[in-house]
Amino acid sequence: MTGVLRDPRPSALPHGTAVPHGTTRRGGAPNLGPRAAAGNRAALLAAAREIFGSGGTDAPLSAVAKRAGVGQGSLYRHFPDRLDLVVAVFEEQVVAVEELAAVPTADLADLLGLVTRNAVDSVGFVDLVRSRVPADERIVALGERVAVALGTRLAGATGSGAVPAGTTSDDLLLAVAMMAGGLSQAEGEDRVRRARRAWELLGLEVRIPDAA
Repeated sequence: MTGVLRDPRPSALPHGTAVPHGTTRRGGAPNLGPRAAAGNRAALLAAAREIFGSGGTDAPLSAVAKRAGVGQGSLYRHFPDRLDLVVAVFEEQVVAVEELAAVPTADLADLLGLVTRNAVDSVGFVDLVRSRVPADERIVALGERVAVALGTRLAGATGSGAVPAGTTSDDLLLAVAMMAGGLSQAEGEDRVRRARRAWELLGLEVRIPDAA
């Protein structure tokens, strides 16, 4: 047999030779490209929800990357700094409130209940509503979106007497912050109990959904 054995890996192909789609990279791992990036981002967000939920937004980012099963380099490619990741997690919660606000049968008690569930489940959410994170314009914008969502039910709640006349969306956000402030030193079901009591003291009906 004559000639030389050639390495079939893409790195051994002559310069300029196209690499077929789906070809494996050096080491045999498939190059998934954008699919891998999307999967890594989703895994990082899921891990951050869990880590921030128990340890707050000051929890080590290395713990987030480890829980997601990716390297810290991947984490920083998606979220260059801590606040980028915090904002992304917070936005998921805000979107959930906006989606509930789009349901015609949902009322203010339901929306405040979902916001409360976020606070009960996540120390990170409590950090945000208590303004421990510096006043980043993205955080401000997300807070405004929550206010808009709550505001969609404010007229009906005022008309029915569920909230006092003259109550504004900013008043509701202040009430949320007051409620959340009482949860930081509580754990587990005690958080739910404290949250319910806070709303009772504020004179507002809130329906807190069960944990996911």
